[in-house]
Amino acid sequence: MYLLQPPQVLELETFTTMPEAFRRRVPSVWADANRGGQPTDSFLEGPVFDDQGNLYVSDIPFGRIFRIDAAGAWTQIAAYDGEPNGMKFIDAHTLLVTDYKNGLMRVDVRTGHVTPHLQRRNTESFKGVNDLVLDAEGNIYFTDQGQSGLHDPSGRLYRLRPNGQLDLLLSNVPSPNGVALSPDGKLLYLAVTRGNCVWRVPLLADGSVAKVSQFFTSYGPSGPDGLAVDAQGRLLVANPGLGYVWVLNQRAEPVMVLRGPAGASTTNLAFGGPDKATLFVTDSTHGNVLKLVLDTPGVALHMHGHQEGTRRREWSQ
Repeated sequence: MYLLQPPQVLELETFTTMPEAFRRRVPSVWADANRGGQPTDSFLEGPVFDDQGNLYVSDIPFGRIFRIDAAGAWTQIAAYDGEPNGMKFIDAHTLLVTDYKNGLMRVDVRTGHVTPHLQRRNTESFKGVNDLVLDAEGNIYFTDQGQSGLHDPSGRLYRLRPNGQLDLLLSNVPSPNGVALSPDGKLLYLAVTRGNCVWRVPLLADGSVAKVSQFFTSYGPSGPDGLAVDAQGRLLVANPGLGYVWVLNQRAEPVMVLRGPAGASTTNLAFGGPDKATLFVTDSTHGNVLKLVLDTPGVALHMHGHQEGTRRREWSQ
């Protein structure tokens, strides 16, 4: 990677750490498959903020969702038989969760009640859904990663329309992970973890995609994971294998590198704080949430979810 100007390097600081009372020091099927059997007391993902400034994170191996207030205090709001990853609010009180084990799930953050949203496609289970983003029309774009990679480039990108129609947009991705939309909603950015890159996916007016290209190429042992976009249209890329967050301009040039502490696994990110210009980053393997105040706020996330019951026919299949 050759750059005319070196990027500004900034250090992420620790905002909060999972309390010892919530750490689960027991084996898990998820850790056996995804962490080589290493002891894993938690694995944080899916950061997203509510309208009151609370941060929500998921804990994949133990099926838990936590709320973290502005002072950094943790509350467990849900625990169920699942592997929750990416999360977005579809209304003020409902999280839509990409659950690797169960498909798309809903969580009522007031009660902790968990219900299915879309568990299968034409009675066929997903490979293992990972992350999601909503557009202004209420379409839900989500990735189906499973254990795909360069050895098996069969990961998928879906769009779920408000009327319940499910569109398969891509089926050849070697580990599709994080997704984010450009400020005008015409481009989707797709993290391709095992390809160590980010794809650029034009969203055409007729609902199709075309001329999908490789936008950014990273390096290291584990590639791009979570994505976010700021109000300038810059793409932020969490890169856990490096412990970095790349901040890329429209030419995919790194203008900033945000570094986590030594050994950090920077998996996902969300903008929050009073002015929405503070970036919060999950350090998954340590149970930490990192943060840094930036010069530009994040682009506003959409919250036009599907009405309760619109997927009931699919749930029963």
